[in-house]
Amino acid sequence: QVHLVESGGGSVQAGGSLRLSCAAYGATYSTDCMGWFRQAPGKEREGVATINSAGTTNYAGSVKGRFTISRNNAQTILYLQMDSLKPEDTAMYYCAARSLFCTLSAEAFGYWGQGTQVTVSS
Repeated sequence: QVHLVESGGGSVQAGGSLRLSCAAYGATYSTDCMGWFRQAPGKEREGVATINSAGTTNYAGSVKGRFTISRNNAQTILYLQMDSLKPEDTAMYYCAARSLFCTLSAEAFGYWGQGTQVTVSS
């Protein structure tokens, strides 16, 4: 079992920055791929960014160039640096992990955190 705990959400004005963190506990050998997902009210959960154990990253087109995903050397903490935030980035952000290859499909991930709210005002 993997337990994920997010932190770092909050409210910011458009153009601002936030950094999300996600700490992984337990069977961290099952976290070959970790990712960030988000869900806005009335919308489906969507993939934001993923990173595998080799450090290979992938981003949704809507955040490419503005967001940066990374993880620490022990691969137990996941980060999401969000710059140039836009009101459409407002959502609940979730950390997720899986033991196989990375994908931006939320259905493929079995481990989830509780989420942290990000609100961007115009």
